[in-house]
Amino acid sequence: MDPFTFDDNNFLLYGKPFRVLSGALHYFRVLPELWDDRMAKLKAMGLNTLETYVAWNLHEPKPGVFNFEGQLDIVKFINLAAKHGLQVIVRPGPYICSEWDLGGLPAWLLKDSDMQLRCAYPPFLKAVDRFFDALLPRLVPLQISQGGPIIALQIENEYGSYGNDKNYLTYLEKGLYNRDIDVLLFTSDGPTDEMLQYGTLPHVLKTVNFGSKAETAFARLKEYQPSGPLMCMEFWNGWFDHWGEEHHKRTPEVAVAELEQILAAGASVNFYMFHGGSNFGFMNGANARPARSYQPTVNSYDSDAPLDEAGDPTPKYLAFREVLGRYTKLDDLPVPQPAPKMALGEVRLTESADLFDALDVLSKPVFSAVPLSMEQLDQNYGFILYSAQVSGPRDEVPLTIDGLGDRAQVFLNGVPVGVLEREFPDRTLSIIIPAEGAMIDILVENMGRVNFGPDLFDRKGINGGVRLGQQFLFNWRISPLPLDNLARLPFTTPVVKNGPRFYRGSFEVSELKDTFLTLPGWDKGVCWINGFNLGRYWKRGPQRSIYVPAPLLKTGSNELVILELHETTQESVVFTDKAQLEL
Repeated sequence: MDPFTFDDNNFLLYGKPFRVLSGALHYFRVLPELWDDRMAKLKAMGLNTLETYVAWNLHEPKPGVFNFEGQLDIVKFINLAAKHGLQVIVRPGPYICSEWDLGGLPAWLLKDSDMQLRCAYPPFLKAVDRFFDALLPRLVPLQISQGGPIIALQIENEYGSYGNDKNYLTYLEKGLYNRDIDVLLFTSDGPTDEMLQYGTLPHVLKTVNFGSKAETAFARLKEYQPSGPLMCMEFWNGWFDHWGEEHHKRTPEVAVAELEQILAAGASVNFYMFHGGSNFGFMNGANARPARSYQPTVNSYDSDAPLDEAGDPTPKYLAFREVLGRYTKLDDLPVPQPAPKMALGEVRLTESADLFDALDVLSKPVFSAVPLSMEQLDQNYGFILYSAQVSGPRDEVPLTIDGLGDRAQVFLNGVPVGVLEREFPDRTLSIIIPAEGAMIDILVENMGRVNFGPDLFDRKGINGGVRLGQQFLFNWRISPLPLDNLARLPFTTPVVKNGPRFYRGSFEVSELKDTFLTLPGWDKGVCWINGFNLGRYWKRGPQRSIYVPAPLLKTGSNELVILELHETTQESVVFTDKAQLEL
């Protein structure tokens, strides 16, 4: 008898009906020191299962180079879930969406201009096979069939929202079986005809994703799967934020009403998210349609979830726990309390370093007749600088960047001219070249690759040409700036307030608690604590603070480094004890 299977109406765990009550918790969005705390709180809400995606792009940062250590130790993560008495659902992709850069696909796939993603294109399948060869042997011993907690694995992710290549889905299914995966396989898609037709396989269990109208969603699922258990694999009890939007909030009352519909139907459910965590570093994704041409996601993945970004229970947590208690016996676990926070107050930045002056220690230049993308230069994330000498004089003409990914600051002889942004593709900048000529510098920020929809082939940097009027500019000095090592930055005093410039300061900590970094008077940039990339800030909002988990700090002196891309009116920042996610 299979330890975990299903009949016409129910999942069966060791032959007995089992309602899957699951919460999404991603190991790659939470520091390992905090995994245990988050899992205990998941269990205390009344859940019996943990669900996680697998982030291929973190595990294989370069082709054939793998990392399963530290925050990427998925085996440790799953074993810890088992210690909490939780079952585990794994969604290994290869594509995961998840508001994560390129939906979890590695950026190096895009170096091949002929690459076709998420289909039976041989070079893509070859890369997937290499990833599965590295990942799946680690998961095999953790399956419930071998005494572990993994009860099910997903094939791809919401494939019906993207394509209809059943050969691709079948290839993935066989790839899982051929690598000794023997637990239940399933698909998950939106509850529409095209998604349930294109994203599924006839013999594989189907689940659906939605945030409301459970009765309608399950009725549509039954049209395609008349028998078998009902499951909402992603119950969207909250939502994520883009830069420039209002922070998304869903009241507990509304979310509880939707949960009641799911449970009243006898269905299983996975809360997406139970705890969102953070898009640390440069790993946030983006959307490209339909509202605006480009919408990057903020680095907070709070998602208005039952546990907030700092892992504290929200009113939604308590409301969900009460409802779940009417459908299942809650373990005798106390309701978790918020973790202590600290407000360190103002911290001064006493040193600075000009980014252009630091190019020799941050980058090795490449010379090319035409602009090259990040991917063509084997760069995954960060910034890239394009520099070219232009003769003069030239009357005022528009400067245009074709194929900008995603935000360009333009300088003429080191003086800022303006900003061009992908979300406003028709904008140009007016340039006048003096008689002696001028140096044009274009600093391009990768704001996050598209993670959903038809625009996944999302190269960064400059993907076309740069024109003055109708004339293309050639012969570029290109400086990749992944900013993955800032140790050699030439900091000096006094502080200069114009950017792009790095700033550094130190602060003392006597007790390790979570805190939140706020930057009043600062414009846009990136922050590092003790060498760890916390992510971006932007006065555009809605995110007004950056979560600093206690494990990133150390007793005694701590280092803060900020890259400010424009200008700051301040020489200090403020650490507070409360998150600020509203506009």
